[in-house]
Amino acid sequence: MATGVFAQGIARHVYLPGVVVLLAVGVLLGPDVADVIRPQLLGPALSSIVGFAVAVILFEGGLNLEIRVLRWQARAIRRLVLIGGLITAGGATVASRLLLGWDWRLCALFGTLVIVTGPTVITPLVRRIRLKQPIATILEAEGVFIDAIGATIAVVALQVAIAPSGEAIGAAVLGIGARLGTGALVGALGGLALALLLRRPNIVPRGLENILALSMAMTLYQLSDALVSESGITAAITAGMVLGNGRSHALREIAAFKEQLTVLLIATLFVLLAADVRIADVLALGLPGALTVLALMFAVRPLTVFLCTAGTDLRLRDKLFLSWLAPRGIVAAAVSSLFALELTHAGIAGGVELKALVFLVIAMTVTLQGLSGGPVASLLGVRRATNSGYLLLGANPIARHLARQLSANGEEVTLLDANADECRAAEAAGFQVLPGNVFDADTLARARPDSRLACVGLTSNEGINLEFARRIAEESRGPATYVAIEADAVGVTADAVLAQHAHVLFGGASGLQAWFARWRRDGVETAWHRRTAAEANAVVVAGTPRPDILPLVIRRGERIDLVDLATTARGEDLVEFAIDVDHRGEALAWLVSSGWTRVELDASPSP
Repeated sequence: MATGVFAQGIARHVYLPGVVVLLAVGVLLGPDVADVIRPQLLGPALSSIVGFAVAVILFEGGLNLEIRVLRWQARAIRRLVLIGGLITAGGATVASRLLLGWDWRLCALFGTLVIVTGPTVITPLVRRIRLKQPIATILEAEGVFIDAIGATIAVVALQVAIAPSGEAIGAAVLGIGARLGTGALVGALGGLALALLLRRPNIVPRGLENILALSMAMTLYQLSDALVSESGITAAITAGMVLGNGRSHALREIAAFKEQLTVLLIATLFVLLAADVRIADVLALGLPGALTVLALMFAVRPLTVFLCTAGTDLRLRDKLFLSWLAPRGIVAAAVSSLFALELTHAGIAGGVELKALVFLVIAMTVTLQGLSGGPVASLLGVRRATNSGYLLLGANPIARHLARQLSANGEEVTLLDANADECRAAEAAGFQVLPGNVFDADTLARARPDSRLACVGLTSNEGINLEFARRIAEESRGPATYVAIEADAVGVTADAVLAQHAHVLFGGASGLQAWFARWRRDGVETAWHRRTAAEANAVVVAGTPRPDILPLVIRRGERIDLVDLATTARGEDLVEFAIDVDHRGEALAWLVSSGWTRVELDASPSP
């Protein structure tokens, strides 16, 4: 565990995919080199450790799959998982037969083993490369779902290989449906029960939610396996999806806990499984082994993608990138270890070679595709644009109004909020909404702050707004940050915001709580104003704004920007002010006396 965590840290410092470093460390510390890590000493416990880790990893993978997002690319995902799995298995079988000359039985087992890609390698790469939608959604969903399909087909194929007969083949086909069906049923019922338990905060005591979810994930995995062997993977994924798409006060904390645990388990597993493979066995495959992997990468995968995405709205560049990125991960390694043992026990030769070839597939795909994924994505133009769009922390009425105005620039605007009611209101208004806690690493990663032009802290809690800006500055180092603060702030001042190299939203401290209350009771009107010639080239609001006036955005030509302390109105610039309707007369009189003239626009958005 410690070695895996240190390897992950090194990988981040040197900007390498974590799995590449983990594999290298596993080999270097394994029996063939340093002989420090010896997986064989674990004996049968190794498979138990792998099973535990896989259950947690896939439960977390299911937890992050949003059904409403998956629907957008359901056709491509469904084809890649169902039809694509069969094409991959067939293509890999033929490639290994032609290039390695193995018997058909061993080749077919290899084909079923490499069906899977897996979230252990896909998800970190997708986030690291910062892919556009829909490619990111397709790759992540394919990685999770195909683990269940691929692992099930592989285990059934092993049973047929060990005892081939017409009866065995018929039973195997029925076995695939039984395993997937049992896993889906157990996972759905267990996930639903867990979601219901966590929906009401008074049922599960505070502080026990995370470990309850962990214990349930393990229980469902083992229970499903006990009912029908090798159905636990499907149960773990299904339970995670059901819980992740339900409503629970503890869902954010569970997701954050599972994410940390998944990172630890992935690090541990890759080191263990890399150390469990003999270097001599891999080298014995020689050039034919390497050519088999290259055939899988450059022939089988592209054929799979182009056949399965025909007729979809994916562009050619999207299909090309999907064809390139398909690294194999933990599930393939774990199942190949099981195959080697079972084939040896059955007296069938080739188990060691099979395990070595699967490891070679993992090593080559992870290294080549992991290192080249970023440059290939840039070449094809499928990476998210940088310095583009806005991320607003808050889906409240003021945030929705700013989002409406900023969207007029043609920029993408995303609202991030933990309040379910505010999220629903924002979605109903047509905005892109990301529900969740901003301080959850996974939620913030999905918000893609690193690619934004600006990130805005606009909740009623000024402390959260400032902490949001600080975290964005530490982790993203790209977008500008804006912070809304109270007029009578004690802890958060304009100087504190400027010390974080952030901008003070609305041109200064404002009565946030009062403005939120006014907006909710429709006590606000908005109007555009222009400076008179004598007052041009001056800051929008000099000194502390009045409590009944709030400068929102500035319009310069066709572009709309946020207002901060240094915003200067000049020439034909227009500034939109929010005005307290209860003090409308005094507010308008002050604006006139300060050199502002009201301008009527044909399409002035309503609050």
